Amino acid sequence: MTAGDGIPPELFLEGYAADVRETANRLRAVVKEAVPDAIERVRPGWALIGYDLPVRRKGVYFAWVWPEHEHVHLGFQHGIFMDDPDRRLHGAHLKLKKVRYVTVDPGEEFPEAEYVALTRHAAEIAALPAAARSALLLDRD
Repeated sequence: MTAGDGIPPELFLEGYAADVRETANRLRAVVKEAVPDAIERVRPGWALIGYDLPVRRKGVYFAWVWPEHEHVHLGFQHGIFMDDPDRRLHGAHLKLKKVRYVTVDPGEEFPEAEYVALTRHAAEIAALPAAARSALLLDRD
């Protein structure tokens, strides 16, 4: 994973409390394990660390780590298309169109292996053509 041009993630995270930084770094490690070739870069306008798949000409945005002062989100750009039988992904209740996310409080233990699997799944979904993603919704019960 290579950082894109601009602000290094470590510098971006300095604006947060140590426990939020630690949680964000643990979630960054989840993304690195799940998709080692993902391109990581700070998106200052959105105040988050975004991840692109190195596919197609411009890449494909698929995930983010979004620190806030009270917790950190691990989010997925095409989350509405992901399998979520245990209903761990949030966003539908907020009527978000297609993004979904999990939230981790600072210092909270989280199911790392499950989050790695979710992140891999998010990358697989994002890499699909738009028509194939839409077909996933049609195939659900």
